[in-house]
Amino acid sequence: MKKVYKLENLNCANCAAKMENAIKKIDGVKGASISFMTQKLTIEVEDSLFNDALKKAAKHVKELIPIVRSVCDTEAICLINKNKIYSGW
Repeated sequence: MKKVYKLENLNCANCAAKMENAIKKIDGVKGASISFMTQKLTIEVEDSLFNDALKKAAKHVKELIPIVRSVCDTEAICLINKNKIYSGW
């Protein structure tokens, strides 16, 4: 399964690269890319592992960007229900 998520307030190209590298290492992730210019994350994951991989991706984003703004209870719920990762400084 391949999906694209909007990143908000991603203002650091180096941070985007770190997030992309971390997400690529998650079990089940076939591919991931973050475009700093378009502020989008494209992620491809094995169907059966998709929800778990999104939770792990949200965790990596939070670890790499210490201050994560989110309108949802958890980043994983944001990713799954809102198709967005809210990140910023």
